Amino acid sequence: MSLVKKPKEEERKIILEIKKKTEELNKNNITRTKAYLDFYNKYPEIHWALLAHMVSRNGGWSMTDLRAELLARLISGREKGSYFAFLERGNWLIFQDAYPQLLLYEESHKREEPLFRLLSHLNVSIFAETIWDYYWSSSNSTLLTFGLIINEQNYIENRVIKNQKYIKEVFSTLEFEIQDLLSFNQILFPYNDYGVTKLAGQTVNQFESMHERIELGKRLYTILFDKDVLKKVEEWDVAHPHTGSRKDYWSHIFNDVHEGMPGLKYQLKLNACKLKSGARRIYSPTLENVWKNVIHPEAEIGEWFSDFKVLEYLREIEGPSVGNIEYDYCHTLEKLELAAFAKKIISIFD
Repeated sequence: MSLVKKPKEEERKIILEIKKKTEELNKNNITRTKAYLDFYNKYPEIHWALLAHMVSRNGGWSMTDLRAELLARLISGREKGSYFAFLERGNWLIFQDAYPQLLLYEESHKREEPLFRLLSHLNVSIFAETIWDYYWSSSNSTLLTFGLIINEQNYIENRVIKNQKYIKEVFSTLEFEIQDLLSFNQILFPYNDYGVTKLAGQTVNQFESMHERIELGKRLYTILFDKDVLKKVEEWDVAHPHTGSRKDYWSHIFNDVHEGMPGLKYQLKLNACKLKSGARRIYSPTLENVWKNVIHPEAEIGEWFSDFKVLEYLREIEGPSVGNIEYDYCHTLEKLELAAFAKKIISIFD
């Protein structure tokens, strides 16, 4: 671990340029998600960038779900705003912490010398600096990915997950518990398979537990970088720019234009993830059409790393079966449809 030293003039220019570029690309979920993918396409050895891209896509879908046809019927306008603020703050925080690390790697790559000592001037944890230094000498992409998963989940722990505002407005609400019961929290990795879009991924459980989030991140990485899945996901990414609408992956079920009359009672449309005869598609808007850009307060300063026990998370895991999450996701959609249809959610669990 390096001591914090005053940067030289040339180093100050690098730091300022990184801050400027990060701010420019941290406007909203769409710009962040694209930035991760653009970086991965230039430096595919940095596996975390693709994982971040895919998870950020899912974050955008969760944001637009709040204004979409199903979930919008189940929660109030105030709750939609609280959920969006929670999702947006987490998405923004992770980008403003992680993207400077990626840009500093790029600069190091160009100069053929490690510059990770500058991370402390970007308010990045000493843990991340150490992980990057080790990667520079080892080229161990998996360990770097695990290290960045650990860093980002610890980074948002106090800033978002344990933030009293979100505990009160999000985690403590009935609707959040209902979302959890409905399992409307799958992380989806769409990919093309002989012309059909299929879904790999995992279901999020116990989101408030940092341990579970880190282990989930490691499982998602193992799934994404499975040799039979990775290339297909990469091909799908190129063909489907992120808009925030779930139409991006299933246009036969979702549309970013509302095909029905507003205010009408919800009619059940799905049967085994296929539209019933004559049924219209489910409205899933693009992000830019339902949420404005947010001006965020500065990120809270503070070093999270204080316990060497987190190093245990660097151990590789036995990869989960890639399988197919479509059955679980279809079951989720059917339960949400029933909830939207009845508007009496509790009856679903009787």
